[in-house]
Amino acid sequence: MTSRDQLRALGVLLVLGLQFPATTLALEVFPPFVLATLRFALVAVPTVLLVRRPAVPWRWLIGYGLGIGVGEFALLYLALRAGLPAGLASLVLQSAAPFTVLLAAALLRERPSGRQNVGLAVALLGLGLVVLHHLHGAVLGPLLLCLGAGLSWAVGNICARRAAPARPVDFTLWMTVVPPVPMAVLSLAVEGPHGVAHAARRTADLDRTAVVAVLALVFIAVVCTVVGTGGWAALLVRYPSHIVAPLSLLVPVIGTASSAVVLGERLDGTTLAAGVVILAGLLVITTGRAGDRTPRAPGRQLQQAAPARSSDSGAASARTT
Repeated sequence: MTSRDQLRALGVLLVLGLQFPATTLALEVFPPFVLATLRFALVAVPTVLLVRRPAVPWRWLIGYGLGIGVGEFALLYLALRAGLPAGLASLVLQSAAPFTVLLAAALLRERPSGRQNVGLAVALLGLGLVVLHHLHGAVLGPLLLCLGAGLSWAVGNICARRAAPARPVDFTLWMTVVPPVPMAVLSLAVEGPHGVAHAARRTADLDRTAVVAVLALVFIAVVCTVVGTGGWAALLVRYPSHIVAPLSLLVPVIGTASSAVVLGERLDGTTLAAGVVILAGLLVITTGRAGDRTPRAPGRQLQQAAPARSSDSGAASARTT
């Protein structure tokens, strides 16, 4: 990876890690489903007007949008609103990696390598330790919601893998067209018109909390989608997945550190130790054989990745939110 792309990767990872405390700040004003609706609508409108729809079957685009845009973020936002620390959420959400390996084996007949099976076992052990540690705590319910978000992310990864888009950035942008309507329906059904009205009144107050929440919304909607997710997709196009995928392990590190600075969160020693176990397992899953370390032409890697290969079955999980 060139020095310039290393700096770009660092910026992408920084953005993706900062989205966790930013989301917590936004949820102080916006109910979870209202926030999710606005997050995707802000990107979906210009996308429909300015970006050509990628040449992939609608079923995979809709599946990707439902898995990532609806399932993952609905559950993640509910978990954060219910009190799950943002730093812990950034760690537990990495459960998408082992979930993707398992789903790829079951649905795509991709056989994990022996190395990936070891990494899968280690990562699941770490996740089990986190759950057991919080088994009788107040965050157990939100933590399970976050695990559900990781599973939804994995479902979206499988849809993206089946779609194999030649232009992954456009595919990511068009994904945002799917969530606004179902999220708006969920908002009206669960939060009701009162929730929407309350968010509007709080935003109109223009006090410090409201201003910070609006800025956080713009950050997670525009910056995280275009710079974060789009930049990550661009790296996956230029370089082999076994080079890019391990970089995603920095996201929970940045998420935990930034949550400590911005929100004053602190994770206890047991959770941190379990986090190290999880990251070790993910590192084993996403690394392996040495390969070409030179940049590739856009679209080439994804076109080559379309056939199922056991060595890449966990790489799809490296797409970060």
